[in-house]
Amino acid sequence: MVGHKGQVVGYVRVSAADQNDARQLEAIGEVDRLFAEKASGKSAGDRERLQEMIAYVRDGDVVRVKSPDRLARSTRDLLGLVEQLAAKGVAVEFVDNPALSTNTPQGEFMLTILAAVAQLERATIRERQAEGIAIAKARGVYEREPKLTDGQLFTARELIARGVPKAVVARELGVSRQTLYTALNRDGAYSEE
Repeated sequence: MVGHKGQVVGYVRVSAADQNDARQLEAIGEVDRLFAEKASGKSAGDRERLQEMIAYVRDGDVVRVKSPDRLARSTRDLLGLVEQLAAKGVAVEFVDNPALSTNTPQGEFMLTILAAVAQLERATIRERQAEGIAIAKARGVYEREPKLTDGQLFTARELIARGVPKAVVARELGVSRQTLYTALNRDGAYSEE
């Protein structure tokens, strides 16, 4: 890159099953600084070398990775990391997927599309969940079992009558104050048929 004032920072990640990072190292070539992750955590927060790399990079740097799956575990994870790096003025270059590299107009466009797809996916999942709950409620399937038995409710009333605060009673019974209030008012699952 002509006129690039920053460093090229490499990031490689190998899973516990495949501890050989030679292919990734060969793909990313010579870099100013390398961060190599040997054991892969479940999320970006679990990957120490990734966190070190994010803390290390500065405005004008380029992070070079073999492919998006080496940097991230999911589209959402990828978008989050790319946005986090972009906020620091750091570009991401994917050797195997140059169309996703953020230092090109095409890459910016592709990531915008991916972000839109991920957002649509989340909205669709939420919509399906809401529809499923509505259908279950209509069929009478979604009713939750009461968390408090009649005996516990009797005890709760006795304690409250003796002046024990409702918050304390709820904590003793292992339920939220809202659940206790609902039960005391005979609402929801506690309503008498």
